[in-house]
Amino acid sequence: MYDAVVLDNDGVLVGRTRYDVLREATWDAFDSLSIDDPDPDDVESMVVGVSPDELRTVADRYGVAAEDLWAARDLHAHRQQRREIEAGRKDLYPDVSVLRDIDAPLGIVSSNQQQTVDYVLDHYGVREMFAAAVGRNPTPESLRRKKPNPYYIDRVLTDLDAETALFVGDNESDIHAAHNADIDSAFIRRPHREEFDLSVTPTYDVADLHDLVAICC
Repeated sequence: MYDAVVLDNDGVLVGRTRYDVLREATWDAFDSLSIDDPDPDDVESMVVGVSPDELRTVADRYGVAAEDLWAARDLHAHRQQRREIEAGRKDLYPDVSVLRDIDAPLGIVSSNQQQTVDYVLDHYGVREMFAAAVGRNPTPESLRRKKPNPYYIDRVLTDLDAETALFVGDNESDIHAAHNADIDSAFIRRPHREEFDLSVTPTYDVADLHDLVAICC
């Protein structure tokens, strides 16, 4: 049915990172730039869901380049996530192995850092399962390209030479990104999404990756 299956990373293949972990990483980023006693609201605004305009506003407030603030934020977020992985608090979902039953090439599109996506694949020994894996670079421009922008999905589809692809995610932005890329979508009901009320309609609503294999095989 599909000539490629592309998946989000966090919340689909591997557990999500706790918010408090990302908040701590953001405080570390401000500290690494010698920003003393930043406004907690400014730190909070740099944890998740950051827009390029918001980033530049906060950076200007402390007299640092937006590029430097975001590079520091992403670096420390990556380091904290590595610690979570190594401590067994950010595990691969057990059903990831069933993806081997899908004949179509597999890809990953994540709004997480590229180096974090790479570390997940290498740490859990599953890199060979995926023909392409794309995350963000640590630049302000990457914030404009993340989902629901289809930029990274389109990039992976080009890498996979795919046209009739399916994108699997656990966020509404994933479903919107699939729509924007003009491909089908599947919303996966991991435990953190079991009762989530979607305001957008995916092509499929699945409980886990076993359901996905049933669709694709």
